[in-house]
Amino acid sequence: MLILKIHLLTVVLSLAGFIFRGILMLNGSAMLQKKWLKIAPHVNDTILLVSAILLVRQTGLYPLEQPWLMAKIIGLLVYIGLGMMAFRFGKTHKQKLLAWIGAIAVFAYICGLAITKSLTLGM
Repeated sequence: MLILKIHLLTVVLSLAGFIFRGILMLNGSAMLQKKWLKIAPHVNDTILLVSAILLVRQTGLYPLEQPWLMAKIIGLLVYIGLGMMAFRFGKTHKQKLLAWIGAIAVFAYICGLAITKSLTLGM
């Protein structure tokens, strides 16, 4: 249960940090250049990923056997790509905004997959 609690805490911190940094980015804040704000998300996301791997090992649920788990992994890759577009590679304010919103939507889908364990999220 401790690993699950750590995983859930880091999920919440990851989303909160992503939203916070996105608001700063969209407002052109110089605060984004603070060292701690560049390092903290990587530390949190590393703990998130390690806890996810430990949960997979503990539960015996493997991505190739569980479509919803494979969808979570694919969603994670899409989320990372959109986050990179929002914070690094987006050329215009509009591109950054759309990538940021898209990443949040994908994050919500990933959370829905975790809760429902269904690709359709109960639809």
